[in-house]
Amino acid sequence: MNVDQGQIFVLAIIAIATMGGIIKMSIRAKHGYPLEDRNSRRAMRRGFVDTSGDLEAQRKIELLSNENDKLVSQIGRLEERLRVLERIATDPAERISREIDELRNRDEVK
Repeated sequence: MNVDQGQIFVLAIIAIATMGGIIKMSIRAKHGYPLEDRNSRRAMRRGFVDTSGDLEAQRKIELLSNENDKLVSQIGRLEERLRVLERIATDPAERISREIDELRNRDEVK
């Protein structure tokens, strides 16, 4: 039986790809990632898989979204405070003292 070198090469590539898939799935299972194959990912992208049944996942997404919004607004406030501090650190002392006096006068008028 005479086997061509090309056939052996093709079989070796198939074996390597299969082993890679098995190793990938075992690592995903070991670390708790969802086990998906190409067909389930493709079906999910096309909208054929109903993911609305997982209420716990939806709740986690909602909580993370709320926390993200809170953190984004907090970062905005911190950036504004940082700009003020940078201005204070780089502006001349006379100008800063004048602005502080203006703010005090404005507060006294109210």
